Amino acid sequence: MTETTPSRQRHAVVLAAGKSTRFKSEKPKLVHDLCGKPLVCHVVDKLRRLDVGNIIVVLGHESETVRQALSESPVQFAVQAEQLGTGHATMCAAPALAGHEGSVLVVYGDTPLISHETLQSVFECREEQDADEVILTAIAPDPYGYGRVVRDVDQTPLCIVEEKDASPDQKAICEINAGFACFKIETLLENLPLLSSQNAAGEYYLTDLLALLRNSGRKVIAVSAKCFEETAGVNSREELAWAESHLRAEIASRWMKDGVTILNPATVYLDPDVTIGPDTIIYPGVFIEGKTTIGPRCKIYSGCHLLDATLEEDVVVDHCSVIRRSTVGRGTTVGPFAHLREHTSVAAHARIGNFVEVKKSVIGEGSKASHLTYLGDATLGRDVNIGAGTITCNYDGVNKNKTIIEDGVFVGSDSQLIAPVTIHQGAYIAAGSSITEDVPAESLAIARGRQVNKEGWAKGKAKKKG
Repeated sequence: MTETTPSRQRHAVVLAAGKSTRFKSEKPKLVHDLCGKPLVCHVVDKLRRLDVGNIIVVLGHESETVRQALSESPVQFAVQAEQLGTGHATMCAAPALAGHEGSVLVVYGDTPLISHETLQSVFECREEQDADEVILTAIAPDPYGYGRVVRDVDQTPLCIVEEKDASPDQKAICEINAGFACFKIETLLENLPLLSSQNAAGEYYLTDLLALLRNSGRKVIAVSAKCFEETAGVNSREELAWAESHLRAEIASRWMKDGVTILNPATVYLDPDVTIGPDTIIYPGVFIEGKTTIGPRCKIYSGCHLLDATLEEDVVVDHCSVIRRSTVGRGTTVGPFAHLREHTSVAAHARIGNFVEVKKSVIGEGSKASHLTYLGDATLGRDVNIGAGTITCNYDGVNKNKTIIEDGVFVGSDSQLIAPVTIHQGAYIAAGSSITEDVPAESLAIARGRQVNKEGWAKGKAKKKG
């Protein structure tokens, strides 16, 4: 992180202490998955993209579960043991702000659609205007349940009135408090103790600071969000599904603008950490999740599922194939109905065909397993041909054993390679063989029972049946 002057230092408080009763779940809503990651992580990730020094997450209900969901994020935690409102939650984070200068942005942990650009504009407004507080507002099509923004005749914000305390005239206001407020740190710390719980809910409202600051002559500014949807909180399973659809559409749109063809965006599921190269084509009904990286000019056909996969350029993943935590080299074709399991690496111009499963194996350049094969704990060299129905028998009931197949080996169909075993360079395995010993280079290994024909045997059997 680059050094900043004290007036430009940025910090954030994420309010994440609610009970999420409308979710009717044993776990807090903030750890429910949204596009492949916990809901609260989307908010934290947006803040990390800004020049933020400290991110303080206020925990309450099921605090350890939320803490675990954020275990890989560089955040601090504060605990709100009793939920007494947003003002009280911010009070719980105040000790972590002591001694700091600059700006602090207070956000809700259940607002995953807020844009990086909007958060940036709130910070910049506070810094450039040297404001004591900047609030984010939005025009809601149905403002019920939201705090209303009351303005004076010159449109300066006067106060925020919560739904429970609003008069009929105030309830008719459509401009709502979006729940994001940016403060000068010293102003926030000085005025938090002045909040009162004398209201219909008996809680300390952070929104009350707006009127307190304005009445004491402090500078308060309102910034409008580009749309209401980006400020919406997620409070139910229905809203979670809506946010998922909205965010996935946003991700797909971004990649299409960058040169990716997505034939039916409504049926394609892309996680936010996925990267895709230009001129790649993604067919309907595809799931691409985690930190998957796809190179340029790839084709991903319908029914495929990629998780933490790496595909180099010009890879084709044919219908209904699964690739998990594996790497596929340039010009390689996978599928249809193939399964690359964890820790598999397939080199360039290889072929993993239909109904082939590969686990924890290395497949060399130009090698082929075209159909009906299992390769587990195997290392294949270059230009290896694996016949249909071949199995590496890697598990002896206790240990997983290695199969090594060197360059140019030809394995005939319906062979069993019983590990540990090495097939040396250029060797051939006759179809139907069960290989239990190493095969020398340039050799032919035949390991099957000798065929015996008993002439007339079937005719005699037929007479006995009669």
